Amino acid sequence: MAAKEESGAEEVSPGFIDRILQVPLDLLDGIGSTILLGMRSLLWLVRPPYRLSQLIAAMDFIGVQSLFIISLTGAFSGMVFALQTVYGFRRFSAEGMVGGVVALSLTREISPVFAGLMVTSRAGSAMAAELGNMRVTEQIDAIATMGVSPVQYLVVPRIAASVLMLPCLCMLFTMVGMAGAYGVAVGWLDVDPGIFWDRVRNFVEPRDLLMGIIKSACNGFLISLISCKQGFFASGGAKGVGLATTRAVVTSAVSILVMNYIITMAMTDI
Repeated sequence: MAAKEESGAEEVSPGFIDRILQVPLDLLDGIGSTILLGMRSLLWLVRPPYRLSQLIAAMDFIGVQSLFIISLTGAFSGMVFALQTVYGFRRFSAEGMVGGVVALSLTREISPVFAGLMVTSRAGSAMAAELGNMRVTEQIDAIATMGVSPVQYLVVPRIAASVLMLPCLCMLFTMVGMAGAYGVAVGWLDVDPGIFWDRVRNFVEPRDLLMGIIKSACNGFLISLISCKQGFFASGGAKGVGLATTRAVVTSAVSILVMNYIITMAMTDI
């Protein structure tokens, strides 16, 4: 009996250990494949032929078609932030600082993060689903059979378009957010308009705008790379495409927050 119990324990232990190790191994495998895909994309970015039509189509999809959701989100973000800031600062008779605080928060943090999250939910999920559907229906294999690099044809234009369009969407978010904040603070809560804009000029410096642009460009690279990777290596039919889309959105959102902290920490002392 003792021998049987020992043999049973020996049979259970390896499977249990495998399940524990599977999570970090899958994580490392995902990070490694994402890095490799990113390196292949950067190599194909500078090699002809250049897919300008694909790039323009991706810029239209990622940038132009995201204008409405970015404008809507930016307007209400600026409005609610100005509303809460005015009510909070009035306790100290400092509501004149609202313009500078809102402008600084939008340019450095809110605009790049929220714009990235909106693009992730709209364009990133669509990229993952589109490439995943192409993978499970063997369209990507057909492209490779014709002698065309799937990475150059499908992935590179989306990455380039994201890096180019995210800073533009970030600036749009900031401008619309400031318009919404001005409307609430000046038009509704009677903050002096001259003091509002004077604080904006005093608080916001060129490096603050630069930080927002750098963050949004890095977010664009991460969003497109992660989304394309999840779709490019999808498997398992329709269910696999759904899982790849979910992983793309969740991983991109977490990556945006992590990258935001890293860049903020690196540029704070500049």
